[in-house]
Amino acid sequence: MSRVEPGMVWLVGAGPGDPDLLTRKAERLIREASVIFYDALVGKGVLDLVPAHVRMVSVGKRSGRHSKDQRAIDALLVEAALWGERVVRLKGGDPSIFGRATEELDACRRAGIATCICPGVTAASAAAADLGISLTLRGMARKLVFVTAHSRNGAGLDLDWSSLADPHATLAIYMGKAAAPLVAKGLIEAGLSPDTPVALVENASHDCQTNFRTTLSLLPIAARTALGGGAAIILVGEALSAVGSIVSHARFDADYSHKS
Repeated sequence: MSRVEPGMVWLVGAGPGDPDLLTRKAERLIREASVIFYDALVGKGVLDLVPAHVRMVSVGKRSGRHSKDQRAIDALLVEAALWGERVVRLKGGDPSIFGRATEELDACRRAGIATCICPGVTAASAAAADLGISLTLRGMARKLVFVTAHSRNGAGLDLDWSSLADPHATLAIYMGKAAAPLVAKGLIEAGLSPDTPVALVENASHDCQTNFRTTLSLLPIAARTALGGGAAIILVGEALSAVGSIVSHARFDADYSHKS
């Protein structure tokens, strides 16, 4: 199935924000939809591509600010499809990477609704492109791990720190801004060097994106003081050692990369 037919639901990856990073398929599906349910992280440039006749429904979820809970979103998708709408569920990044795709797919399938997924560029890839680096590096970073560090009300993270603290891996930590102190503590206590390079990328692929370089021991203060209100991804590992010469915020490097 490659089209949005009446009564079906497509989960479509909107990418990290830059409309030029949409796949050609995603752009076509957006134009075929009769209704689009979109996330808060979908870039304005992407939304501008939606034809005027398409009904748009915001179901955005940001930390501490949920316009709809997940069950309500599931119900909206099912209802629209049962009414014969051509439904696109537009998600920031890639729907299958920390995008709650399973819940929405299961809800639709239980109702007998046909579903498909259109992948998108995920934030880690966009961040690496902004930094001008590779997330893998022969002999140094042979493994790439995606992990979510979303934490509610300061609760502990249910993560296998001993597995994540691999000096030969690059960690791409999604939704980790608030949990940065727990991330740094968990990785260091599990044996990862406090001097491990870290890069923080906020608003990856957007014109307003900003990049910051620091070390694992200084990640908590960097996340607290150097980031604004945009979506951010944290990259950890020796592959980030190349960032220092290209990152644009030299003052941040001087202030935070060498203090104890």
